[in-house]
Amino acid sequence: MDSNGQFVEWAVVGSDIGPLMLAATGEGLVSVVFHADDAVRDRALARLCGQLGAEPVESAAGRLAEPIRVLEAYFTGALREFRLSLDWSLTAGFNREVLRELASGVPYGTVVGYGELARRVGQPGAAQAVGAAMGANPLPLVVPCHRVVESDGGIGGFGGGLETKRRLLALEGVLPQPLF
Repeated sequence: MDSNGQFVEWAVVGSDIGPLMLAATGEGLVSVVFHADDAVRDRALARLCGQLGAEPVESAAGRLAEPIRVLEAYFTGALREFRLSLDWSLTAGFNREVLRELASGVPYGTVVGYGELARRVGQPGAAQAVGAAMGANPLPLVVPCHRVVESDGGIGGFGGGLETKRRLLALEGVLPQPLF
């Protein structure tokens, strides 16, 4: 249980970009982890246990039923906006401010530059710090760091891997569909 006496529920679900590990607290979805094979999942669970002071419990029902349904709809193209309760407790300060702006201000099918996102949160010289915030995003996909690109048109980095970023941007119509 976490400090509020609540359990952290988790599940690994299949997706068009590979297995995703989802975790939720009583506040909402707290973590999304890409490429969640057994080793990645075990490291993520140990990290969550330490960060939240809670023993994670595997369950695809309960708190995760809605996030799982929403992600399935996203991957079929039936959903363009994530309306989920989110638990922001794994991020703070500048990073949280940037991620909240990203979640609310960069809709499906659009992209934003690192520098533009820095400007939007009142820190126009902080493009590199925005990149660091993207890399530390505990809720990738739902808080769409795949939509942040370089100002010169480059795709930029991505913690889930560049191929995953390309696939997500193609799904949203920003890039052409991959040929494979």
